[in-house]
Amino acid sequence: MAITCDCPMMQPGPTLAATCGGGAFMLFMGLLEVFLRSQCDLEDPCGRAQYRRHMDSVYDFIVVGGGSAGAVVAARLSEVPEWRVLLLEAGFDEPTGAQVPSMFLNFIGSSIDWGYQTEPEPAACLGEKGRKCYWPRGKVLGGTSVMNGMMYIRGSRKDYDSWAAAGNEGWSYDEVLPYFLKSEDNKQVKEMDQGYHATGGPLTVAQFPYHPPLSYSIVKAGEELGYKQRDLNGIHHTGFAIAQTTNRNGSRLSTARAFLRPAKQRANLHVMLNATVTRVLINQTTRQAYAVEVRNSFGGTEVIFANNEIVLSAGAVASPQLLQLSGVGDPAVLSRAGVALAHRLPAVGRNLHNHVAHFLNFHVSDNNTAPLNWATAMEYLLFRDGLMSGTGISEVTAFINTKYADPSEDNPDIQLFFGGFLADCARTGMVGERVGNGSRAVQLIPTVLRPKSRGRLEIASSDPFEYPKIYANYLTHPDDVKTLIEGIKFAIKLSETKALKRYGIKLDKTPVKGCESIKFGCDAYWECAVRMQTAPENHQAGSCKMGPRGDPTAVVDNLLQVQGIDRLRVADASVMPSVTSGNTNAPTIMIAERAADFIKQRWLGATVAPYPLSHGGLSNVLQASDSQQQATWQRWL
Repeated sequence: MAITCDCPMMQPGPTLAATCGGGAFMLFMGLLEVFLRSQCDLEDPCGRAQYRRHMDSVYDFIVVGGGSAGAVVAARLSEVPEWRVLLLEAGFDEPTGAQVPSMFLNFIGSSIDWGYQTEPEPAACLGEKGRKCYWPRGKVLGGTSVMNGMMYIRGSRKDYDSWAAAGNEGWSYDEVLPYFLKSEDNKQVKEMDQGYHATGGPLTVAQFPYHPPLSYSIVKAGEELGYKQRDLNGIHHTGFAIAQTTNRNGSRLSTARAFLRPAKQRANLHVMLNATVTRVLINQTTRQAYAVEVRNSFGGTEVIFANNEIVLSAGAVASPQLLQLSGVGDPAVLSRAGVALAHRLPAVGRNLHNHVAHFLNFHVSDNNTAPLNWATAMEYLLFRDGLMSGTGISEVTAFINTKYADPSEDNPDIQLFFGGFLADCARTGMVGERVGNGSRAVQLIPTVLRPKSRGRLEIASSDPFEYPKIYANYLTHPDDVKTLIEGIKFAIKLSETKALKRYGIKLDKTPVKGCESIKFGCDAYWECAVRMQTAPENHQAGSCKMGPRGDPTAVVDNLLQVQGIDRLRVADASVMPSVTSGNTNAPTIMIAERAADFIKQRWLGATVAPYPLSHGGLSNVLQASDSQQQATWQRWL
């Protein structure tokens, strides 16, 4: 359906009252949600997608998954008014509370979270029930961009240059940078490295309006250890920063809000929610994808046809799952699941990997931050400022080198995240969890940026609603453990700087359960700790790996086309040959921007330059094959 506001307001996802605990605090949060829903810029009822009661059966393009990538692909394709575009999303629209930055943790484990779990891990998450790691992923329009930490990090130059060096023509850093610029509307562009940022795009990028004082002290602590404060999306990738995020005026900017809502008046863009694609149909004679099978909101199954292409943007879990359900994958995997083979492509679901981390708990004696109450709530409701307009100290990040990284390459191997001082509904309802003696808990979280461990994903059966089997295989490569231990040592060293000592910061030396018999603080102890209390990041990637044609480890080529099948592409984090060095939302949006241009290049017969060399606007620079084509493009700009 077209994005309209002629249907009653839906109530998808959890309410804040349901996700916060504790009597009076539940009442507080329930009342707060009522106020949030009254805020026009947050609720935006007419900008939300609604159900289509009478859906067409044929489109030019079908995009599967309305998340960080799919929302971008669908919006960009609908820029061509002659194309009819259908976006299919298994979830509903984003709940209002998710747009408040400080509330992002409340939606993990909720109805907008797929809530995946890995199979029992052989070397990680050993302290978890069944040795399973938890993978939150967004089941909502906007996908995981509705429930992530909102940090805007592109990755290092070497990430992309290594993709190109592996045979993926067109994916070097200099070639992908224009696609980051195409999306970006940087509100602090004059403060950032010149030539690396742009304005005018649909994706607003800026720091949060409010920073806890501890944020600045963390940056100062990094300077004590020789790391400069830098634009980590600019010239250098090593250093500390109060990061820029995808927020607009203090509220979350998901890809649905950034890309889809501005396109709501386009009659050629249809969005169907609560619609689960169960398989892609492939013509065995022509080797072309031609339709998708969909379980709709009424419980029925229907087939929707694509005249031109089908784009899978369902994420690193669901995209390979859907390929396998469609008979594309390893014959042995498909046979065990009872799925007929349509196309042999053993690499589907392989190369699955993720950043892996460990939480270090510290106590701080800082009491300068007020509790979450009506005063802080009203500050946000009236001014979009204060505690609720940010994510505490998790806005701070650092990229550092362990002894296993070459500093001259500016390609760090550890990212530090920080947690605490978050205005959310903690058990106490306070900003940062109280731990006694007037202190609060904060976390320093070293994360391995270039993991060598690789896993796989396999469908369990032909039932599209049965979750796939996820074998993450975290920490099965010894280098990942060694690097993470060095990251832990750096985090402890950081806590010992003058900048942080004034907060009375102390490492919580309570032994990790299962590691009590090992001397606290030695390498053997930390290895035990990271294996027992593994912290996977939500940066899953690689399960539909991009590679040159003929590469047996690849699923898609450099144009994101599924190898051996025409008119079928994958555009999401699953195509990354190796995960980027940092948060993956920005790179995923870039991949979606590229996919949309690849499609336009094929079907319009024009070369599309992503961004004017002057960086002065968003109009595509076109070199059309003839004057008539050029005139057609100008009508669309």
